[in-house]
Amino acid sequence: MKNARASDDMKLFTRRHIGRAALAGAALLLASCGNPIGTNNSQRIDARADSTLEYLFRTHPEARQTAEKASGMLIMPVVTEGGFIFGAGYGRGVLRVGGATVDYYSAAKGSFGFQIGAQQFAHILFFMTDDALSQFRRSPGWVAGANIAYALKDSGAALQADTTTTTTPVVAMVFGQSGLLAGASVEGMKYTRIIP
Repeated sequence: MKNARASDDMKLFTRRHIGRAALAGAALLLASCGNPIGTNNSQRIDARADSTLEYLFRTHPEARQTAEKASGMLIMPVVTEGGFIFGAGYGRGVLRVGGATVDYYSAAKGSFGFQIGAQQFAHILFFMTDDALSQFRRSPGWVAGANIAYALKDSGAALQADTTTTTTPVVAMVFGQSGLLAGASVEGMKYTRIIP
């Protein structure tokens, strides 16, 4: 009886330590990736958003058409994701309407499952209707769902700007240093308004 109890205690002890180690590993990965977590500098966030838009329009000029049709854009210049079993992602960005910054937002995401490593990426959510933009702004914590359309590169290295993406309420473009990231998703990402 004593041995069975000791075995159960050992399993619990081991699970606790694995969970703590995984969370600590995820925190270290995020901290080491250079994302400005904990900074409250709105000018820095705006400058990064400007650079992100400039990069997107320079490398994929056809994205400008989507931006011109959008009621508003949420620009997330750097989102850092990392994990070891438990994963986490975080970033800060700006909501722009008519080319002007109207609010600042954080993006956060958590996950569980086999994973190791870290990555950084940028993304922009284009709100294609006034209603979609209004719902986003009224929400205390808007979560990206499966109903978002993704504009990805086709075989001709151009963005898909067909009627599917232009009639969808929210269009996402996810990209990094090497261009748009095919297969990348913002699903499950939670966006919350912040005051930097």
